[in-house]
Amino acid sequence: MPRKKPFSNKQKKKQLQVKRERKRGDTGSGPSSRNASVERGGERQSDTSDSETTDIRRINQQPFSREGRYDPNRFRLHYEKESKEDVEKRKKVAREKVLQPIPDKELEINIHDIYPSEKGLGFPRRPSWNYEMTRENLLRKEEKSYRDYLDDLHSRNPPGSLSHFEHNLETWRQLWRVLEMSDVVLLIVDIRHPVLQFPPSMYHYITGDLQKQVVLVLNKVDLCPPPLVIAWKHYMTSQFPHLQIVCFTSHPGQPYSTVLQKKRMRRKAGWSQAGGPIDILKACQEITAGRVDLSSWEQKIQRDAVAEQLDDERPDEGAESVLMEHHTDSAMEMSSPSQELYKDGVLTLGCIGFPNVGKSSVINSLVGRKVVSVSRTPGHTKYFQTYYLSQTVKLCDCPGLVFPSRVDKQLQILAGIYPVSQLQEPYSSVGYLCERASILSVLKLKHPDLLENNTHQENQGSEELNWTAWDVCEAWAERRGYKTAKAARNDVYRAANSLLRLAIDGRLCLCLRPPGYSCLREQWENHPDLPEIIALQGRTAEEEGTGDRDDDEDGESSTEPEEERDRDADDDEDGDDEDEGLGHPRQKENKPSGFTVNMYNVLRENECE
Repeated sequence: MPRKKPFSNKQKKKQLQVKRERKRGDTGSGPSSRNASVERGGERQSDTSDSETTDIRRINQQPFSREGRYDPNRFRLHYEKESKEDVEKRKKVAREKVLQPIPDKELEINIHDIYPSEKGLGFPRRPSWNYEMTRENLLRKEEKSYRDYLDDLHSRNPPGSLSHFEHNLETWRQLWRVLEMSDVVLLIVDIRHPVLQFPPSMYHYITGDLQKQVVLVLNKVDLCPPPLVIAWKHYMTSQFPHLQIVCFTSHPGQPYSTVLQKKRMRRKAGWSQAGGPIDILKACQEITAGRVDLSSWEQKIQRDAVAEQLDDERPDEGAESVLMEHHTDSAMEMSSPSQELYKDGVLTLGCIGFPNVGKSSVINSLVGRKVVSVSRTPGHTKYFQTYYLSQTVKLCDCPGLVFPSRVDKQLQILAGIYPVSQLQEPYSSVGYLCERASILSVLKLKHPDLLENNTHQENQGSEELNWTAWDVCEAWAERRGYKTAKAARNDVYRAANSLLRLAIDGRLCLCLRPPGYSCLREQWENHPDLPEIIALQGRTAEEEGTGDRDDDEDGESSTEPEEERDRDADDDEDGDDEDEGLGHPRQKENKPSGFTVNMYNVLRENECE
């Protein structure tokens, strides 16, 4: 018998798309492309298990065998279910509400509006116990305490007023253990929206009840303008005077070169080029005050920095092994919080934060090489692990946890706390983004009405028409060629997911601002610390003023096929987004001298032509 020919990449891609359509329940029928896409989003099934209750939706189901060492679904995300009526209502609004740009003043967010003290937006605490209790009795007591916490939280907040937050008690137990083990807590937030991810209740619990110090790590500063970084740093200092604050980036000077590029460029292929590890070291030196010998950590940072500066050389990954410990059920055994700080002369750093703030990337950067897999999918880290950075410094990685707040759920989705692939209704979040960023002009979208009427008008004519969130998604589907598998209609659901992923990855950058930023903008733009932030981002002051250039100067052809520039950047959400290219140095690109890329305006107008 003749052997079957192996499937080509196009055939595999087509099969994958058909499987997705079947999973979503797409029938491919409908009077128009818009109606067909409406049915697609509405019939998408939840990723749930048989034991799921009617109120909680379990997300990120992972395959596993009963003979495995542990259940990977034990710590998956648990969010409160939304009613079908609410989903349909938001979908209707997305189709009918005309988008209007909001004033810049509304981008200013006060942390006390997100976490009002009178609403009881704390987090579940581990109940008291004694050694006479059995482990089973302790677990039952924890479950009862957690139910009481939820009852009190819902009694003080009307239905629908709370944001998405974690309902999985197993994940909260991981946080309890990490806080108990840690001497210093690294609270990592995304600089684009730090107040969303800094619960004051946890800060006061760590510094008050546990008597430990917190270092706030403002991560991903390469995605934010330097004046805004300084403004956020000063705002957090004014709200929490004793808080240590450090700016950090795992990608200094490595922006997206195009809007549709899947991964950020790496000028060198290592993790130890990150900006900020030395500042974390200095903060820990100030906190420990000589009680822990941190010289080995300092020497490691210096060695990594020297190795990165040498051409075609990187730290020898075999020269210095990293001791790693996995903690599963053994970490949940009865153990009291250690009252002794820096036990055995070892500093334990606990890394905690919301999903998608870059905790794993921070750990990889501190270690100097990849020890933790990185993904844009919330809930990627399943249980906490410890890594010995040196003989006297230990890092502890905790799964991402979403605390209850009063923030808009659409903004939460844009912040990356909810898996985009699991969204039942992504259109309202797209509308939220379009009202706060100039998406239409940047993407050069043509209004669907113009396409249906076969009129050939300039993009300015499209912008003058009334746009809805649904129109934006349909225009993007038409531009990118997203079609349903059977009827070949515009795949609006996939287009909406694509736009949300571009926003989460920082290609469509939405940055919130601290209160009063608009009034004090000139002060922040001329702040004396500005050169320091620019240097941390891996840029120079001259580059700041030369970011907006034409494609001819960029040395990149706007006629390059989109398949080569994109490679379907929205197709592999569950992959390790920042892990490729770590084994080999990046080839030098033939760019003209003086070539620069504007880090903050990564969606230049002429890029999407």
